Amino acid sequence: NYIDTARGYTVSEEYIGYAMEKLGCRDKLFLATKSMAATREAFAADIEKSLTNLRTDHIDLYQIHNPSMEKLDTILAPGGALEALFEAREAGKIGHIGLTAHSTAVFERALELDFVESIMFPYNIVETQGKELVEKCREAGKAFIAMKPMAGGAIEDGGAAMRYLLTDPGVTVVIPGMYRESEIEENTSFDSSPLTEDETARIEKIRATLTGNFCRRCGYCGPCTVGINIPSVFLFAGYLERYGLEDWARDRYAGLPVKASACIECGLCETRCPYELPIRDMLKRAAEEFGE
Repeated sequence: NYIDTARGYTVSEEYIGYAMEKLGCRDKLFLATKSMAATREAFAADIEKSLTNLRTDHIDLYQIHNPSMEKLDTILAPGGALEALFEAREAGKIGHIGLTAHSTAVFERALELDFVESIMFPYNIVETQGKELVEKCREAGKAFIAMKPMAGGAIEDGGAAMRYLLTDPGVTVVIPGMYRESEIEENTSFDSSPLTEDETARIEKIRATLTGNFCRRCGYCGPCTVGINIPSVFLFAGYLERYGLEDWARDRYAGLPVKASACIECGLCETRCPYELPIRDMLKRAAEEFGE
């Protein structure tokens, strides 16, 4: 019953608000959203906008959305976003305060902040760089929310991915993106019983397949200077390389208006990527594989 959204997810808050009102199910859900604002004024405005969009008078968890270390300094300083969060909590508009991160440095700092009640971080079979921090999160009494359980779509075996996380005692909530009712039913069917030998073998196979650099499709690299849809390029390249779906991958790549070969190597995307991927080199390889 945990619903995750954000101010930055275009119309997501509005759609969720409409659905909750239509179904009359607000009280059955734990509602979480987030803002990238850094100042008290801007963050307070985002909280009010979230309340309006979600058609509710309270939000269970409001999170600071993926701040850099420098931005976090602004948030914590006088006149920063933290003041707005405290005021909203005092007024009953929000219940808990959390923080989401993509870097271990920010994760580590969040562990030291007493006001942070939950931390969200990418964590899955192949992204285990935060494993020790997940345990520290549990020891500190903070909730841990595992985002990108399927590694941005790179992991095809959803069952193994979900079971890997649900059996980890440090994980409080797992938030897979779901598009179909069947996916909801499948993901909610998994439990936290010990992994079977078959599941362990599947997990190890996934690790072996996805070692090295791969795109998690977070989209933070964009917009590209020349209009390349970088996550889509890497998605189709992954299907070409890993899953043997050559015709499918080539057909969809052909439909992209700007191909990987258009890269001018400005490097702006690499400065934005939270995973520090060598995007320019990866685009070169994709252009070679697809021939354009």
